[in-house]
Amino acid sequence: MISEGSCDTEDWNVLYQEYRDTSKQQEIEQRRQRDGLPTAGSGVTAAPALQLQLRNSMHSLSLWQNLEAVKDSGLLKTLEPKETILQEAMFELVTSEASYYKSLELLETHFLKNPVLVNTLSQSDMHFLFSNIEDIMKASERFLMDLEHRIEESILISDVCDIVHFHAVNHFQVFISYVINQAYQEKNYRRILQENAIFRENISILENQPKVKGLSFTSFLILPFQRITRLKLLVQNILKKVEENSESEKTAILAHQELERIVKECNEGVRKMSRTEELISIEKTLEFKSKSVPVISHSRWLLKKGEVQQMSGPKSTRTMRSRKLYHPIYLFLFNNLLLITKRSSSGEKYQVLDSCSRSMLRTEDLEDQGQMLACVFVLKLLENQEDREVSYMLKTESISDKLRWIYTLTPNRRTRFLSTSTHQPDSAQVQCIQSYSSQEPDELSVEMADVLHILECTDDGWMLGERLHDGERGWFPIRVVERIKSAEVRAQNLKECQRIQQAQEGAQGSRAASRGRRPAKSPQYTPTWTDL
Repeated sequence: MISEGSCDTEDWNVLYQEYRDTSKQQEIEQRRQRDGLPTAGSGVTAAPALQLQLRNSMHSLSLWQNLEAVKDSGLLKTLEPKETILQEAMFELVTSEASYYKSLELLETHFLKNPVLVNTLSQSDMHFLFSNIEDIMKASERFLMDLEHRIEESILISDVCDIVHFHAVNHFQVFISYVINQAYQEKNYRRILQENAIFRENISILENQPKVKGLSFTSFLILPFQRITRLKLLVQNILKKVEENSESEKTAILAHQELERIVKECNEGVRKMSRTEELISIEKTLEFKSKSVPVISHSRWLLKKGEVQQMSGPKSTRTMRSRKLYHPIYLFLFNNLLLITKRSSSGEKYQVLDSCSRSMLRTEDLEDQGQMLACVFVLKLLENQEDREVSYMLKTESISDKLRWIYTLTPNRRTRFLSTSTHQPDSAQVQCIQSYSSQEPDELSVEMADVLHILECTDDGWMLGERLHDGERGWFPIRVVERIKSAEVRAQNLKECQRIQQAQEGAQGSRAASRGRRPAKSPQYTPTWTDL
């Protein structure tokens, strides 16, 4: 087991859920301070949603520079400020891993191996809920042991990314299996809660015990995915701060690339499973009146679905006010196909009226033609299922819904703002202050402290954004973000983003150039533990 006395910091005793939320809140507060906005420390109370997320854990996280050994050493008098900042970034990776391991231990002792819970579940249900969590724990224990040993070697931390890279290559594959299983995990957890009254009662008792600090059982189950994604960001933060073209930069790039690969495999695995299930479910509801279109394909996934109103008849002011002008149709938009359908009277089936390849779609916004057409756009099928060009005049419930349909139907259409790929020096940016889980395929799940470029903004409360650290795009409510007002902060965010992109591209270019030659030597690292 990991010794809690190996590093003199209270963060060893903080559950990871608390640590993670507090760390993200501190990132937000630091940005607010630079923006000249009131912060939590200035006597202004945080928003209720934030208070709920932080679960009253507003204490400051321990800093490397506050360790007694560091203060006694006199290092703080000799180190440059940027070197101290780098030490803090590496130290945060270590302390957060310790906190994460503590939460895993609680998941094991309080839930996984609790006889009260185990005796109410079948062996298959135990596997559905906990999957390979014991392998995850073993990987974390090894990783933390090596990180602790590095800190014990010297109070001035030499590097941690070499350790991250070693473990990511050799031991972090277990994360992929666990995360991919999460779709089944969530589904079966809901099923067990519904079917097993004894389990439902026992899990409620366990969740309400003081040691879990009011956290839910599911908040422990999702820890591995949260950790592997957060670990990538922590390494990314170190990469921003190391000296360019140094050995530390090389190890940080290698660690970041390996973590990015793992996170990508996790995301793709989850998406593949959910997309296949979704396609099967949709195909069962479709009825083709003429030419049948195969829906299920390994290269197809749903982008957006929903009801819109098709307008027909003469376009006079009088008829446009008449409800007879409109009749509902239901759109299924996939990454390479559009199906235009009509919902059956039972609401369970959809009759396919028309179809078209997504690449053959064009849209026209009619917003500038008067208030009456504010929520109306024209959808043109250049070549429909009958090889004809047809147009549909469609009306949505809101302006934001219209823009979301237009953007998803024809993604190459210019947005109001420019993306990070244009490298504009002062693009509009926001920071997430409240986590949001996507409700529709075209939405983006955002976490506290995420920084995003604004690509589109509607008057009724929605934004289309591109997250800086991974380039993912999607819509989210304006209420969960704050605009970054400081041009200096925006410029710094963009500069750091571009540096990471350039470092990654440079490393990839070097690998491509060395193909056919002896591969570059990876950083050598010897673990401090041995398997028994």
